Amino acid sequence: MSNEIKKKVFVSGCYDMLHSGHVAFFEEAATYGDLYVGIGSDKTIHELKARKTINTEAERLYMVKSLKAVKDAWVNSGSGLLDFEKEVRELKPDIFFVNSDGSTPLKAKFCEELGIEYIVSKRVPHGNLPVRSTTALRKECNIPYRIDLAGGWLDQPHVSQFYPGSVLTISIEPDYEFNDRSGMSTSSRKKAMELWQTDIPSGDKEKLAKTLFCFENPPGVKYVSGSQDSIGIVMPGLNKLDYNGDFWPTNITPNLDNDILDWLEEHICLIPLYPRKADYDVYENSSINEKNARNLSLAADKCWDAILNKNLNKFGEAVTESFNAQLNLFPNMAPGDVLEQIMKYNKNTDVKGWKVSGAGGGGYLILICEKHLKEAMSIRIRRA
Repeated sequence: MSNEIKKKVFVSGCYDMLHSGHVAFFEEAATYGDLYVGIGSDKTIHELKARKTINTEAERLYMVKSLKAVKDAWVNSGSGLLDFEKEVRELKPDIFFVNSDGSTPLKAKFCEELGIEYIVSKRVPHGNLPVRSTTALRKECNIPYRIDLAGGWLDQPHVSQFYPGSVLTISIEPDYEFNDRSGMSTSSRKKAMELWQTDIPSGDKEKLAKTLFCFENPPGVKYVSGSQDSIGIVMPGLNKLDYNGDFWPTNITPNLDNDILDWLEEHICLIPLYPRKADYDVYENSSINEKNARNLSLAADKCWDAILNKNLNKFGEAVTESFNAQLNLFPNMAPGDVLEQIMKYNKNTDVKGWKVSGAGGGGYLILICEKHLKEAMSIRIRRA
């Protein structure tokens, strides 16, 4: 009989609607030692996801503790993405085990400070079972999210009035439940759910996008959400939206070429950061002028050409140039801790470019990569 002391392994998550993917994740984590599970409270999940859980924290705790792979489990006492901090400091685990969509620089830094080994799951299903995710099982909503690749802010007249230009958007399948206030058009998506419940209806997509834009921005609204949000959600594939001092683009150029979309999926990675803070003000210290708007416009044109030619280096350069132009317009887009993460990935030769999702300095770090990073999330672009 071996007297070897097992390592302590810690995982944390929501684990709502417990499924085979969760069990496989726990079993994989338990191969490294005794497994301890911290469960996000109902309050924390609501703050991060802007929705209620299907199962209460008491139910989720009961089910997780019943699994043979789990040595012990509890409901984390904190809030936010590090809601487990108190429990981890008390447990002193040897290993912190995460999924790629749950891996964040904040968690990695926390583990580094405490001397905890940080391991990202391979996410392999058990035996011949299918890959499962809570988002897919919920079937709550198939309405896409959107990413703007370049030119973001030119959909606002107070920017494009100085210099016309394009915004490039891609419509993203909801394989993940992206955090609220993360720059993935979550607000516009909620309005789309009010209109259409579970998916984009059939019909003229541009008319549907305009319907969503008007529904989200009724007469008298104080702040008009950019139309790239509604268009990026409703219109599939890659779209080039040309703006010239108005809220609606003068022209929309769609691209549904499967080779182009496959290429984009192959080279775009997402790194979770944290949701946008509620008291965030992007307009503070802004510098909106012709020079900065022009640089943003030129970067978007360069990005479009690079994508059409599938030139990875130029694509990465253009995304970075567009992001830098946005920072010149709105310095508050990327707080210091986000810039630190960008500098970290800047040293990786596989990373060709970067930006953050939308305004707010939170949400997701979008990387243009030669090959997918093991700790990153992949995307699927909605097709026609």
